[in-house]
Amino acid sequence: MVKRNALGKGLGALLENAETDITSSTVHRSPNTVANIELENIIANPFQPRTEFEEEALNELVDSIRLHGIIQPVTVRKVGVDKFELISGERRTRAAIMLGLSEIPAYIRLANDQEMLEMALIENIQREDLNAIEISLSYKRLLDECGLKQEELGDRVGKKRSTVNNYLRLLKLPESIQRGIINNEISMGHARALINVEDEQVQQAIFEQAVKENLSVRRVEELVKAFQNGLFEQKEVAEPSTPQPKASFREYKPYKDLLVEKLGSKVEFKATRGEKGQLIIHFDDKLHLTDILEKLREIS
Repeated sequence: MVKRNALGKGLGALLENAETDITSSTVHRSPNTVANIELENIIANPFQPRTEFEEEALNELVDSIRLHGIIQPVTVRKVGVDKFELISGERRTRAAIMLGLSEIPAYIRLANDQEMLEMALIENIQREDLNAIEISLSYKRLLDECGLKQEELGDRVGKKRSTVNNYLRLLKLPESIQRGIINNEISMGHARALINVEDEQVQQAIFEQAVKENLSVRRVEELVKAFQNGLFEQKEVAEPSTPQPKASFREYKPYKDLLVEKLGSKVEFKATRGEKGQLIIHFDDKLHLTDILEKLREIS
């Protein structure tokens, strides 16, 4: 029997090709089942929303798997005969490779690209060690790339629409403040307060003050409110300068003696910086003060 050319015959024709047939499989490796899969047959998830994996946490996972094994299977999609693409569980897969394992338990699914991206993002969001910016970026990808509305997104991730919106608003903050959230310099509570400041310079000033002085969320909220009421004063970092010597008033001694003689009271000169200083005239009581003022009028 002559095999017909599959070109132009659509998906059904393509599925006749054993190399791309996602419906055919070896025993116990059909979709919607759990099976041990060789690690060499699993390829990376191109939609993986997480790009950084903390080395210490990964090493701890390696130790846990070495002791207890892999308790929760990873999730993959079938892309060919004994070929699978990772949907979720990249940390477990990396740990298994580090341990030198040859296979890993996996739940096998059928999924198109959009479904795969959505599953990977939602699985990533449900992790406990994500910072607020990572969650915010995952929410945004679900909205932009999966075409979800905020109400639908809230249902998918088990959050209220207001909660989802609060995370998305964090992405409006300057990059330096977003980096502060990622580095645990401030919390999401601090960041939510800063969002209400429209002036980016003031935002940055309050952020830097919060980090430097380890301010509470409530204190940051107070500073934001002060700005909104026109009461916030931005702290300026003084430029380092050469210290100026205190002024010397030796040359002014004749003036001091003259004032003592004219006013009949004790007079002091106090130096501050440069040629600046203070003139202090002492008085004993109200009557004495009145007398001094009269003499000052005469001098002027």
